[in-house]
Amino acid sequence: MSADPIIKVTGRGVFVPGDDVDTDRIIPARFMKCITFDGLGEYLFYDVRKDENGDDKIHNLNDSRFTGANIMVSGNNFGCGSSREHAPQAILRAGYSAIIAGSFAEIFFGNSTNLGVVCVTASAQDRQIIANKIEADPQVEVTINIEECKISVGDTSFECSIKSNARDSLLSGHFDPLNELLSGADSVAIVANKLPYMQV
Repeated sequence: MSADPIIKVTGRGVFVPGDDVDTDRIIPARFMKCITFDGLGEYLFYDVRKDENGDDKIHNLNDSRFTGANIMVSGNNFGCGSSREHAPQAILRAGYSAIIAGSFAEIFFGNSTNLGVVCVTASAQDRQIIANKIEADPQVEVTINIEECKISVGDTSFECSIKSNARDSLLSGHFDPLNELLSGADSVAIVANKLPYMQV
């Protein structure tokens, strides 16, 4: 059982500046009391977006010009810190399907890929140009072509990189380990039925 292949991600972008954006900044620990991941998107970057009274700060994620953006652009070492799966879950549930950064923390990258959240790297110079283009025109179309390893912003293209195993799993639709596990259910049942101690 595989998910739909992810060949491209197209939409609009938002720039979230800063290097070493850790998972506690992405989703503060006090919001991780949920039984499921539902509703985590509401608390994405909460302490960055809100003051102590819960009022909005000036931030791109609060800017109505970027409402509906689904591609995040950021700095180096994105997703560092603790390995909490809640961070990519919050990103996904806030409506983001891809992140362009300088680099990613290893576990965050893997957790994101397993959810189908595409993580690609681009040079600092290219990311700044992308951020400038998004700022100048928040409606500009941004496309990440995973197959060709290219980012298009309007009529300008940039090179990007993604780890080969993640790229292959996204392109083939085999990025979700739960789906991979369930795909073997029939084979497991056949073997189990042949085991005498499994018979009732």
